Amino acid sequence: MIRILIADDHSIVRKGVRQILAEGFPLAEIEEVADAEAMIKSIMQKEWDVVISDLSMPGRSGLDALPQIKQINPKLPVLIMSIHPENHYAVRVLKAGASGYLSKDLAPEELVGAVKRVISGKRYITESVAEKLANLIEQDDSKPLHEHLSDREFSVLKLLANGKSLTEIAESMILSITTVSTYRSRILLKMNMKSNAEMTVYALAHHLL
Repeated sequence: MIRILIADDHSIVRKGVRQILAEGFPLAEIEEVADAEAMIKSIMQKEWDVVISDLSMPGRSGLDALPQIKQINPKLPVLIMSIHPENHYAVRVLKAGASGYLSKDLAPEELVGAVKRVISGKRYITESVAEKLANLIEQDDSKPLHEHLSDREFSVLKLLANGKSLTEIAESMILSITTVSTYRSRILLKMNMKSNAEMTVYALAHHLL
C-alpha cells in the first residue's frame, strides 16, 4: 500500500489532489496537512512513500522545508506543486532536493504519473525543464540574478517583494530579525539593488510573486 502525504494551505486544492490520487491509487493511504510545520511533524512521526507539497504556504514554504525533510529522510521523494510556471522554480526545487516539480494546472493529467515516477526513484521533469537544466550547464553566467541567491535568500526576497517587514519575515521563518536583515543585505549586494521597492519591481517583472 502506498502512503501519500499532501501539504497545501488550500483545502479545495488538497481535496482535488486527494481525489486524483484516490482514482490512480485506490488502495493508497492518503493524509493532508495545511502547512510546512505540520508536514515536517508528520514526516517525523510516520513513514511515507511520497510527499506532495505546495511551493508557497503560510510561514515556511515547501522550498524552505526541503532541506529539513532531507535531513529527516534523505530517500523520501518530494514532489513540489505550484501555480507558478515551471521555468521560474523547477530547477531551483530540483537543486534543493525535490524529486520533481509539477504545475498545478497539469495535475489532472500528470499527477499520477509523476507520483509513480518519483516513487520508483526517478525524477519527474518535463522536456522544457530538462532543456533548461542542460542550458544552465552550458550558460551558467547568463542566468537571472535571482538564481544566484541561496534558497533562504530567495525566500526572503519573495517576502520582501510582497511587502513583508523584517519582523514579519523573522516570525514566519522562525529566524532572528538580525539574521533576516543579513539575508536582505546579501540579496541587495548580489542583485545590485538598493531598496525593497527595486526587489518588488524585479519580482513582478520575473513573475516571482
